[in-house]
Amino acid sequence: MPLISAIEVENTKSHVRERITSAKAWELPKQPTTFAPEGTWTNIDNDVTPVQRRIWGHWALLGYWMSDILSTQSWEGASTIISGGLTYREALLCLIMGTVIIAIPISFNGSIGAKLRVPYPVASRASFGFVFSRVPVIIRMVTALFWHAIQTYAGSTAMTQVIRAIWPSYLNIPNHLPESAGITTQQMVSHLIFWTVQLPFLLTPPHKLRWFFVFKAGVVTTAAVGTVIGMCKLAGGTGDIWNQKPHYTGSTRSWMILSYMTSLSGGWATMATNIPDYTRYLRKPRGIWLQAVTVPVICTFIGVLGIITTSASNVLYGQYIWDPVEVASHWDGPGGRAAAFFVGLAWVVAQIGVNVSANVISFANDLTSLCPRYINIRRGAVIATIIGGWVMVPWKIVYSATSLINFMGALSIFLSPIAAILIADFWVIKNQAIDVPALYRPHSRYHYVGGCNWRAGVAMLVSLGPNLPGLVNAVNPSIDIGGAIKVYDFNYLWGFSSAFVVYIVSSLVFPAPDTLVPVTIHDDGDLYVGEAVMEEEGAVIPEKQV
Repeated sequence: MPLISAIEVENTKSHVRERITSAKAWELPKQPTTFAPEGTWTNIDNDVTPVQRRIWGHWALLGYWMSDILSTQSWEGASTIISGGLTYREALLCLIMGTVIIAIPISFNGSIGAKLRVPYPVASRASFGFVFSRVPVIIRMVTALFWHAIQTYAGSTAMTQVIRAIWPSYLNIPNHLPESAGITTQQMVSHLIFWTVQLPFLLTPPHKLRWFFVFKAGVVTTAAVGTVIGMCKLAGGTGDIWNQKPHYTGSTRSWMILSYMTSLSGGWATMATNIPDYTRYLRKPRGIWLQAVTVPVICTFIGVLGIITTSASNVLYGQYIWDPVEVASHWDGPGGRAAAFFVGLAWVVAQIGVNVSANVISFANDLTSLCPRYINIRRGAVIATIIGGWVMVPWKIVYSATSLINFMGALSIFLSPIAAILIADFWVIKNQAIDVPALYRPHSRYHYVGGCNWRAGVAMLVSLGPNLPGLVNAVNPSIDIGGAIKVYDFNYLWGFSSAFVVYIVSSLVFPAPDTLVPVTIHDDGDLYVGEAVMEEEGAVIPEKQV
């Protein structure tokens, strides 16, 4: 009997080892696909969005954007500009103009997902080619991981306020970690708790998260407005930030405004690129243009609340505090701790929401398109949160960065040409007419030359070139790049406009006629135009779902 048991144990160990190390064991069950050819591995997360998942309406889209924008980073955005030497009027100008600018590509690229019903990695194949499209997908994946790391650590600081409001002694936990770790034991515990609480939300399919986006919008808005009212009441007013005199004048002031405005636009460059990942779930494409208004309005709203609270904090605590979680850390006593608990909990919900809506699902969609045999959205989400939440050591990213503004600007130089090329190709070159089945076939009309659309490559190079010296300077300010810094001051505007123009010109001078179709093809048998369906025989019938 002992010998048999030992053999059984060894067989079990071998089976477990094989399950872990064998690539075959990690394969997903092969699923039927709408358009991919036989032998091509795909899954439902990468396929055209089925009718039963197109359940988002106008309110769901509004809730999504409130979920995405209502974060500690959005709260601090305008206040950070004031700390840089501009007045509140100039900060609001930067905020409004920056978000209006970025709302344009968000709306136009969002329409691609709403009309074609495909995720960003698939939509990009029409512009970049079946193979070359992996480059913008990987760029977006990297940025999603960085943002997930930063947002997750921000959520852990909010979790600290929730716990210390109940047990004040939590802040006195002895530290057993070395200084080189860059984090204390107490902070690590908060990070682990937040990461664990966040995980179930990251594993929920995107089309089922409408309720959470609306819930977050209500909770965070209530907490944010309550914070402002409470701080102003305690301070006896809104403080003196409104009376600050300009620190800069003339051309220096103008360049600073342009730089901050561009940085705020760049902060949303990720969403301007991969917004089709979410708009594919809309019931009707017309609702997409709501974003052009909601994005600037919500960003300005949360920015104004941040400015008022920051101003009041100087009256109460003798310093301008930009971080809403840090503001709550000053609230003591039974009433103060109760307020800190609810505000901290609201920002915990906020950071979970922004990670779901902007980072993890985006990464998972991208990874699914690259490895559909092994990765679906749920597995991709797990990989994203392990890498972003732990492997990348997010607390070191936060504390070693020179500033959040520089980080946002650095990312936007890679993302702006991608967004521009997608818009130029879909709206100008292809006139909104895409062969959707061909997007899933490696050697279809969107194969271009060797799977690459060289026109997109040229546009990206022209866009990136002048911005690279500025990127070097942002990473290492001691490197003098002379006048090249002026281009970097409006890096998103340059990156977007130059790529947009170069792509259109190169596509018109060197056309790719095989990639053009007269109307959008949603099915191998149907040709769709606007909201009507034209059968190949020419009859027009009401739109039908596919």
